[in-house]
Amino acid sequence: MIFPIQEFENLETPFYYYDLKLLESTLKAIKEAAHYANYHVHYAVKANANPEILRVIQQAGLGVDCVSGGEIKAALNMGFAPSDIVFAGVGKSDREIEYALKSDIGCFNVESIPELEVIQMIASRLGCNANVALRVNPDIDAHTHHYITTGLEENKFGISMQMLEKAISYCYAQPNVKLIGLHFHIGSQITTNEPFRILCERINDLVKQFAEKGVVFTSINVGGGLGIDYDDPDRNPIPDFKD
Repeated sequence: MIFPIQEFENLETPFYYYDLKLLESTLKAIKEAAHYANYHVHYAVKANANPEILRVIQQAGLGVDCVSGGEIKAALNMGFAPSDIVFAGVGKSDREIEYALKSDIGCFNVESIPELEVIQMIASRLGCNANVALRVNPDIDAHTHHYITTGLEENKFGISMQMLEKAISYCYAQPNVKLIGLHFHIGSQITTNEPFRILCERINDLVKQFAEKGVVFTSINVGGGLGIDYDDPDRNPIPDFKD
């Protein structure tokens, strides 16, 4: 999009221009592709926490994925329902966990058993319960850049397959932690469906395996998202969500 240079002469830098029409078209494509029952799309606030951006996304009916107390606060300020907020990330502080619990958010995506222990301790002190989803490392190569891949065992993100049963048992033994599901994140800049197909097959196997043991997950979070087409962003500004 080209503007006359005169329009920018009095603007201070840095200056950011957002194409809200493109955002609205993207949200429309998401909603048309995600019309299935019990399927809900969340926006990663870390991508852009500008209040105007969040306002448009909230009005479109999406939930949010937050990685800090500040992002949770920003989402609440823009009208997102607490139940539509998921708190993810490896660096949650005790103060942020307490704030999230007091805000009655929908779910914590938990990275480790020590994190579960901290959430249980704080929830017990506050006299409330915490919904949690265990982030599982599925050991899947999403074929993204090696600096941003997150789903391989060597990346050390999430709970390993070998530790998952122990983490589930810990949840069931705690009075203030309620296990509602599993969370997976194999990368953000994924431009093909094959890694997600492999991931979903692995998830289905896990769900069946634990169902046979009496463990039922009511929420499955496949994380990540479809990446930007950096080769031809003008021709393909919106990912093929339907596919």
